[in-house]
Amino acid sequence: MPKPPRTDAAAQARKARFWNWIARRYAALNMSDPAGYEASMARVIGLISPEHDVLELGCGTGSTALRLAPHTGHLLATDFSPDMLAIARERLREQPVSQLEFALADADDPGTGQACHDRVLAFNLLHLTTDLDAALTNVARALRPGGLLISKTPCIAELNPFVVGGLRVLMPVLRAVGRAPHMRFLDEPRLRAAMERAGLRVLASERHGTRGKDVRPFIVARKPDEGEARAGT
Repeated sequence: MPKPPRTDAAAQARKARFWNWIARRYAALNMSDPAGYEASMARVIGLISPEHDVLELGCGTGSTALRLAPHTGHLLATDFSPDMLAIARERLREQPVSQLEFALADADDPGTGQACHDRVLAFNLLHLTTDLDAALTNVARALRPGGLLISKTPCIAELNPFVVGGLRVLMPVLRAVGRAPHMRFLDEPRLRAAMERAGLRVLASERHGTRGKDVRPFIVARKPDEGEARAGT
């Protein structure tokens, strides 16, 4: 007998309710480390070009997509939350960028086709995926040979052990009442290993934070081109 689909409709509905609930609050938040954000943006801009077709997963309210789209040929920015995308589209109407398009999609299953993007962006997202290995496999599938995954991910397991312990107790309680998302307790080695399992090769891992300990590694990983894949290099 074939296995049933892995998608849990109730879990998907809970996820949508949380992100829709928090959308306006999220849009109003002040950036915690503007200098670190600017360092990341400068790094990304150096890795994209007007020749590139770019996919952003988990674009939220669209601020970063609006910032980066003028440097691309086309940027398809996606999110799971209709309310997040409504805010993103409001911002796009106020600040038109011809290269930018927003669409509803789940980072766990982006459904964007095979080998059709030169770059995939995932900022503050991978720790929120339901199935990290499946999400990264989908990223690798979406990338053209030689394409890059450009990511920045909170690695919560790198926080103070007492903080991590408290979060492990608190988060399931908050999630049960719809006030927290599903969250993975990653560290950089586990994140890099997951990328490599998906067939991606890590090129760079950097920390751009300017305030205290930075637990959000900025990782760039490459999908091997066909010759490299055949040679196993």
